[in-house]
Amino acid sequence: MTVQRTDVVIVGGGQAGLAAAYHLRRLGVDFVVLDGQSTPGGAWQHAWDSLHLFSPAAFSSLPGQPMPVQEGETYPDARHVVQYLTAYEHRYELPIMRSALVRGVHRDGDFLRVESEIGTWRARAVISATGTWWRPFLPAVPGRAEFAGRQLHTVGYRSPADFAGQRIVVVGGGNSGAQIAADLAYDTDLIWVTQRPPRFLPDEIDGRALFDAATARRQALEAGRADTGGVAALGDIVAVPPVREARDSGLLKASPMFVRLDRDGVVWSDGTRAEVDVVIWCTGFRPALSHLGPLQLRGTRGHIATEGTRAVDEPRLHLLGYGDWTGPASATLIGVGRPARDAAREIAGLLASD
Repeated sequence: MTVQRTDVVIVGGGQAGLAAAYHLRRLGVDFVVLDGQSTPGGAWQHAWDSLHLFSPAAFSSLPGQPMPVQEGETYPDARHVVQYLTAYEHRYELPIMRSALVRGVHRDGDFLRVESEIGTWRARAVISATGTWWRPFLPAVPGRAEFAGRQLHTVGYRSPADFAGQRIVVVGGGNSGAQIAADLAYDTDLIWVTQRPPRFLPDEIDGRALFDAATARRQALEAGRADTGGVAALGDIVAVPPVREARDSGLLKASPMFVRLDRDGVVWSDGTRAEVDVVIWCTGFRPALSHLGPLQLRGTRGHIATEGTRAVDEPRLHLLGYGDWTGPASATLIGVGRPARDAAREIAGLLASD
């Protein structure tokens, strides 16, 4: 198979990859985006049916093109986000290769060799923008393998219609756990369990305030000041309308985390047990970085050291959109623009110096 050449390969065509592509295009850099999905929209096209953003459209936009308002919705739903991302890549005619899952990134002399399911590219720099959706985290709870019912992670949940009348345990005190529990509260026999009592942000706070807090945190750290926690210190869960409605109706009450599962259900530390049909693990994600394994950049705790978005031990590699690790709020639509711009500028400088 022919090996192709380009200046930059972006791995991943979701929101982070598109933001990086936008800034590279503005800088006149030659690049290609390799996306493992067959259609546009990144992880948003796999989200559950009722998922909505935390922020209005005006505060949920990638650089260069505002997200249009969704008629009848203050907070756009996932389908609207997919439509927006699709229109975004078409507007800027971004060079995206589909069904191009990247298997490995290798050092190859002065280049990085990117091997995908549809071909191989040699590039002078690589931006990894694969996100976390593809690597769900499941905790090592005793008895998990013994449980005879159904288990699924957030990534496998779609609609309460799939569970009507069943006994459900939703595990997780973050936003996905609260939203999915609220979704199921009306049509199932629900138990919502959390490691600690859920902490709801004040009802008037949404993603706009969270982005402002992340920006203030970044500015404080850059200035050498202490991080005070900002809005995040007030709670963990954004009270979006469906969560607020279920909570205020008394349908969203959390129980403590159980200590183990048995064949038929869950068991708490005092011996209390509940028979359940389904356990939904809303227990988060880890960065999807298996394609970077050949570079051997992970430290003893599995972390790749970075300065900004640049990998410390491989300056031709940038990591984008994995959370505060690669830029404050960089896993959000509005937050990824700044680190994407910084990564593109740094790469353009690297290419100019060669």
